[in-house]
Amino acid sequence: MAENFGILFQWLLFMGMAFVSIVASILVITRKNPIHSALFMVLTLLCVAVLYILLHNPFIAIIQVIVYAGAIVMLIVFVIMLLDLETELRSKLKIVYSKVIGGFLAVLFLIGLLYVAVAKSPTGQTGSYTPEKMGTNVKTVGESLFTTYLFPFEIVSILLVAAIIGAVILSKKRT
Repeated sequence: MAENFGILFQWLLFMGMAFVSIVASILVITRKNPIHSALFMVLTLLCVAVLYILLHNPFIAIIQVIVYAGAIVMLIVFVIMLLDLETELRSKLKIVYSKVIGGFLAVLFLIGLLYVAVAKSPTGQTGSYTPEKMGTNVKTVGESLFTTYLFPFEIVSILLVAAIIGAVILSKKRT
């Protein structure tokens, strides 16, 4: 009886977090205030971290909270604070055009998701870093990140620095 209660509790927690995550992610793209969007993004990322815990992968959940909900969202908030988005959006781009382009890109994204959902998964050889190994062993994740995937890791760090420099340059007042 207690085992059935545990499974029911996990199922209800999963459904609750999935629902909150979907609603929060919709609120991220529909809010006009960028700070509110960033806060809803934090809520979405925290819900995803809970889903990782329910999948018995606490390491990925902790990384989700530290890296995404912590560092990346803080970077986004700092960029929002540096830029004056209200005047930039009004002067550079018509809202109607941005809605048409956004709608078109959303339809393309939906088509891509549907294709991935119905397409057969590609077959290939399994490498030495299987998902089972990577999910539970922190040493294996760190080892593969700083040996096999060192170059992509460094490229991402350079891109983040370039984004920060770009935000600072854009935020300077032109005289």
